[in-house]
Amino acid sequence: MVQQPSIPQDLPTDFDHHVVLFPTRYAPYVPAGLPAPSAGGSPRGRQEWVRKHAIRQIAVLEIAALRSEAAKDLDRAIQLALGEGPRGLVCDLTASLEDADSGAIEALAAAGRHVRDWPGIPVAVACPDRRVREVLAAHPLGGHLIVTESMFSALSAVLSTPTLVVERLRLAPHPTAPRASREFVTRALLDWRLGRVIPFATLVVSELVASSSIHVGTDIDLSVVCDRESLRLAVRDYGPALRSGQMSTDAALQGRGLTVVAGLSRAFGVLPTDDGGKVVWSVLKVPGVAVRPATRWATPKPSP
Repeated sequence: MVQQPSIPQDLPTDFDHHVVLFPTRYAPYVPAGLPAPSAGGSPRGRQEWVRKHAIRQIAVLEIAALRSEAAKDLDRAIQLALGEGPRGLVCDLTASLEDADSGAIEALAAAGRHVRDWPGIPVAVACPDRRVREVLAAHPLGGHLIVTESMFSALSAVLSTPTLVVERLRLAPHPTAPRASREFVTRALLDWRLGRVIPFATLVVSELVASSSIHVGTDIDLSVVCDRESLRLAVRDYGPALRSGQMSTDAALQGRGLTVVAGLSRAFGVLPTDDGGKVVWSVLKVPGVAVRPATRWATPKPSP
């Protein structure tokens, strides 16, 4: 039986806005084999540093080496993995035999911002190097990561976190899509006894869906999840990647939509996906709530 949360007395109006901007252009990520160790010289061509696979719905990124030149590839791979909405994410450093440099460790620690701003998906690091573990644990953002010595302990730690079941809705790129999204979010929040959040959440989701429906024109996957004091709204499209030179959030939300989402969100941003699309997301603060809803895939009925 699902435990129903108590109704929050009021939704705070002093939102501490935190806008998360990501790089604006991503080629579809294709998992590649770990690079062979170089014999003192530079490898020919562009080196691939990360290989991706999955274990029990947990995305695993095998990292060949923690070097500064690998930092961008690592950050991109983390964002792509999170964009797929896995049960959790583990960065596997057990095969990283070379000494880690400070720039790469800093980039790995920065992955903690995703846990801070994108609630519900734990990120763990499996690292045999004690020095690296200590640096990650001491970093302000690294403190959001689960840092362990082995892959077994990292996977166990992720699997021991609460499983958040997500309410999902697939929408066609139709003028009625924003209305259907508002109705769906309203029903979900009423089921969770979060009625006071409905005016804010429906306004935000309507802007997210309208932007995707108008500017992208593909099917839209809407997801809603409540984790502790955070309500996460995410809209995934299947359109082309953002053009080079655009800021991700500005390109995904324009005009009134950007103002509305920024004004009501605790944090918001954009994640890329493997197919070249993107996930535009917003997190609203809901104090004192822990919801574990039942899964529901919904298909809206066509409007008359």
